Amino acid sequence: MTTDAFLADCRARLAFDLLANTWNAVVLRALRDGPARPVELRERIGGISSKVLTETLRRLRFNGLVDRRTPPDRPSRVEYRLTPLGRTLLGPLDAVGAWAFEHGDEVMAAQEAACPRE
Repeated sequence: MTTDAFLADCRARLAFDLLANTWNAVVLRALRDGPARPVELRERIGGISSKVLTETLRRLRFNGLVDRRTPPDRPSRVEYRLTPLGRTLLGPLDAVGAWAFEHGDEVMAAQEAACPRE
């Protein structure tokens, strides 16, 4: 595997691809405090449809970041939780969130300047 971020098999590009989908980061952060059922996740996450949540959870499971479990005492209940690998992304997500908090006003000002109102 190469370290050139522009090549398809680069590990850095893999990480960028994981974080490029807005819902991936949002769902990972929503699971930071422990397991949750899909209905609980939808309550925590504003604006996500059931379909998009399902697709996101499947994608995160495929990448080994989230685990799906059925508690033995409640077979009709499904919970999702972060895997140890998924937990390793919380630090980088916190860093991106801190950057957004610190520089969000600057980004919004640049956006407004690029699209002046008529």
